[in-house]
Amino acid sequence: MGNKKKTQSDKVSVHRATSESEISVTLDHAPRGDIKGGIQTPLHFFNHMLETLAWRACMNLKVNVKLSDYKLTHVLCEDTGIAVGEAFCEILEKIFQEGVNGAGVGIACIDEALARCVASFEGRAQIHLSAEAAVAVEHVEDMQTADLVGFLEGFTQGARATLHIDLLKGSNPHHVWEGIFRAFGEALRIALAPCPWRAGTTPGVKGQVKLVKES
Repeated sequence: MGNKKKTQSDKVSVHRATSESEISVTLDHAPRGDIKGGIQTPLHFFNHMLETLAWRACMNLKVNVKLSDYKLTHVLCEDTGIAVGEAFCEILEKIFQEGVNGAGVGIACIDEALARCVASFEGRAQIHLSAEAAVAVEHVEDMQTADLVGFLEGFTQGARATLHIDLLKGSNPHHVWEGIFRAFGEALRIALAPCPWRAGTTPGVKGQVKLVKES
């Protein structure tokens, strides 16, 4: 069990295996590839949201999921979130010394729905959803919205990032969640943009946290 990472110059691969699931994630910022064809989970709307996230973040994302005997959608979404979060964190660490924003704000709409996301990579995992976003609707298309929240919670764990997500407007469940994932992707795109002035440090003045193990 556990996570394994493999990196190349422009690519990160994370493999997360537990007794409940096996998740493989590949992320890169190379020229655009076939995002839609690379995302394979049993949940169609979840695939659409992962595609939306990758498109707005301007990243190529591949996700492959295998579940154990119990086909639990909460496990699928949360574990995928952890693996995707780790991949984004690894991409950030690869460009850390060159300088990266490390934080970003995204505001996005689709028809009547409008959402905002603020993301900051400072080594602390937190998520804060507005009440409207957290309990907007119980189901959307072929999945429970609680599982979409589980993905976001898993992402913050894997990325060790802080997310603030607010639903500003919206009534159609599909639009509400697509607006949220669009804003999330925009925030990640800005967070991963170059910022030479911040070379070797985080968006907070504390700087990078280094853990020292005592013998």
